[in-house]
Amino acid sequence: MKTIHIDTERTWRGGEQQAMYLATGLHRRGVSVVVVGQPDRPFVQRGRAEGLEVAEIPMRGEADPVAVTRLAKLFLREKPDIIHMHTSHAHMLGVMAARLAGTGKTVVSRRVDFSIHRSRLRLNIFKYRFGVDRYIAISEGVRKVMVSDGIPAARIDIVPSGVDLAELEKTPCGDFAAEFKLPPGVPVVGDVAHFGWHKAQEVLVEACPRLWELVPDARVFLVGDGDCRAKVEMVAKETVGDDERLVFTGHRTDARALIRWFDVFVMCSVLEGLCTSILDAHWLGTPVVGSRVGGIPEIVIDGETGLSVPPRDPAALAEAIARMIREPEMARGFNERARALVEKRYSVDAMVEGTLNVYERMLAGEAG
Repeated sequence: MKTIHIDTERTWRGGEQQAMYLATGLHRRGVSVVVVGQPDRPFVQRGRAEGLEVAEIPMRGEADPVAVTRLAKLFLREKPDIIHMHTSHAHMLGVMAARLAGTGKTVVSRRVDFSIHRSRLRLNIFKYRFGVDRYIAISEGVRKVMVSDGIPAARIDIVPSGVDLAELEKTPCGDFAAEFKLPPGVPVVGDVAHFGWHKAQEVLVEACPRLWELVPDARVFLVGDGDCRAKVEMVAKETVGDDERLVFTGHRTDARALIRWFDVFVMCSVLEGLCTSILDAHWLGTPVVGSRVGGIPEIVIDGETGLSVPPRDPAALAEAIARMIREPEMARGFNERARALVEKRYSVDAMVEGTLNVYERMLAGEAG
């Protein structure tokens, strides 16, 4: 089997990690893999470091005729069985190039749970209705949105994102109390995420006053950076002032060690395809409180593998966090069941095998 994987992003985030996990996993299983990305950017750099065949093609937007032509030439040369597009812009470019070259089955990964009809012109329906043989959604939540937007359910498979369990096992059990000048034994609550609008870290900030009524010594950490950080910091200034119990750490290279150190991990997104950071927390033994949106309820099963709350509800979020801190036996039970769930369904190996199964069924004429 010959496969080509296209990612148009210039940075490295969760989607790129999942695409690279897939590419390297397929390669180890004897599948031919070519990864296509922006020149001298992380996706192709890491692909080359993994020993994969790499094609560097400048891709400027999703209607770049030069990129389409170059992709089509690549397809004609490689004659792939599967052309897998991992980003929205790759979707359009890859479909047009596949049509031009007349080769390969097309697959698009969908990792987000927002509607495809974000444009008032609703032109995306043409993009999503035509030219794609198969969609892979990372959760039932993503699939439901796609179906409600008009994509036939029969053309969508669910293959959840995966986490590298062996790599997670290497995460050190650090103690950051000295670095952050914390008194001994105080409960630590944390959110680790890019500061994008849909991550809604301001909800956790707004939950702080109520949380501190319930657990006065709790510390709340917001780990990460991004375009919306300044906005969240402004909300913090207005809500809690300069209270030292709320800490913005900025970007950290040891984010997983921080997750392991937290007493409670929080994800208060308002849109979320799945969230591999929650899977990290599950495996690392940190109990999770998550908002009830997108694919989160599939991994934070309320009362079984964690606690879930309505989105944009600071009071409910504060109550759930406080409960997790006050009931450690309950939290330990959540951790045990959450870890078993990750091992069974959300490993990298499970993701690669699930995707390979979709490919094989497509080529056998059983899907699409």
